[in-house]
Amino acid sequence: MRPITWNDDPSHFRAPSRRMFLQVGAATGLGLTLDGMLRNQAANADLKHYESKEGKAKSLIHIFLPGGAAHQETWDPKPNAPIEYRGEMTHIKTKLDGVFFNECMTKTAQVADKIAVCRSMTHGEAAHERGTHNMFTGYRPSPALQYPSFGSVVSHEFGVRNNLPPYVCIPSVPTTYASSGYLSSKFAPFALGSDPANPGFTVQDLALPGGVDDKRFTTRKNMLSAVNDHFATREKSDNIAAMDTFYQQAYSLISSPKAKEAFNINAEDAKLRDTYGRNAAGQRMIMARRLVEAGVRLVSLTFGGWDMHGQIKQSIQGQLPQFDQAFAALITDLSQRGLLDSTLIMVSSEFGRTPKINATAGRDHWPKVFSVVLAGGGIKKGTVYGTSDATASEPEDDPLTVEDLSTTVYHCLGINADKELMAPGNRPIEIVDGGKLVKDLLA
Repeated sequence: MRPITWNDDPSHFRAPSRRMFLQVGAATGLGLTLDGMLRNQAANADLKHYESKEGKAKSLIHIFLPGGAAHQETWDPKPNAPIEYRGEMTHIKTKLDGVFFNECMTKTAQVADKIAVCRSMTHGEAAHERGTHNMFTGYRPSPALQYPSFGSVVSHEFGVRNNLPPYVCIPSVPTTYASSGYLSSKFAPFALGSDPANPGFTVQDLALPGGVDDKRFTTRKNMLSAVNDHFATREKSDNIAAMDTFYQQAYSLISSPKAKEAFNINAEDAKLRDTYGRNAAGQRMIMARRLVEAGVRLVSLTFGGWDMHGQIKQSIQGQLPQFDQAFAALITDLSQRGLLDSTLIMVSSEFGRTPKINATAGRDHWPKVFSVVLAGGGIKKGTVYGTSDATASEPEDDPLTVEDLSTTVYHCLGINADKELMAPGNRPIEIVDGGKLVKDLLA
């Protein structure tokens, strides 16, 4: 059956021929009305198709700090504010004139000339789940639709490289919002399953089961392909297609020594592992570097717990030094390997913390203004974008929305954020709705 077609101007529909009416009649007999058929055709005809080509950033490392990291105790201290706003911690100079970080960020201060700190991030979601959704998808949550994460969109647009999963989570998938949403589940992330910092770390499912040699492995693969082909001719289930994709990726990993080696953190130089830090932050970040170097397109990793409603000074002192050491090592390592310009790094959290210290010496949820950091892959080095006001309460200039951040990140990766993907019910949905490219962040 030839589909109903449109002329060059999609606002004008070609007059239907007698044959087309017969086709519609046949379709109606299968339960599709003329109205439904035309709506389906219109949805496909109006779909914005932009070809994605790799941008300056060939890969993205998304470092997420769950819980809502306080901007005042990290990237945006306020040394001149009253103590009830600035808190008990002090600040240190960075390589950028007039730019200060928290006192614990001694190593990151020395690579400030290689990163972009965005101090005017803003949205309106003060609940953890909703803020997390924003920062993983570029969309506000909707009860009607689950949006795909950055990683799943990248996986959809670019696919597999070097037999490696395009999208990997370290150590596990942190939230349902980090998955494929309305896209097929075959674009969901591959999770390591355990922490690279653990002694005896191994990646789940990358080794052959006991008693299975290469010959038996190949036989099983061929048998599985036959079963998949059998069901594929009878079913159109996303689960079947996704499972086939998962199996193919798993077989590619297991059968490719080079691909498996990407996950072998023990192959790293011991001194370099020490430089990153023999802890969760350090080993997760060095693993992320190994994976993007080998060909993974997007690595999402989490570190710490930043929901500091009480005793924020002690909590920051317990976690920020690990992050500081690992993050500075990651920036330096990528730079020395010639990979920083092709690897985009994003550090985010679901929101910031309240301007005033509360009664338990902590800070509460605050989405009106907070900080994110970008580096590498097409981003201007050594810059501060936007500012918060004197008490870190709201943006003072250049507010950065979730949509603007997402559009800019996708641009660096070579993806047009205006492109429409097809959601269930033949609904065309833009990758990002309404964002603008922030040119001042671009190199």
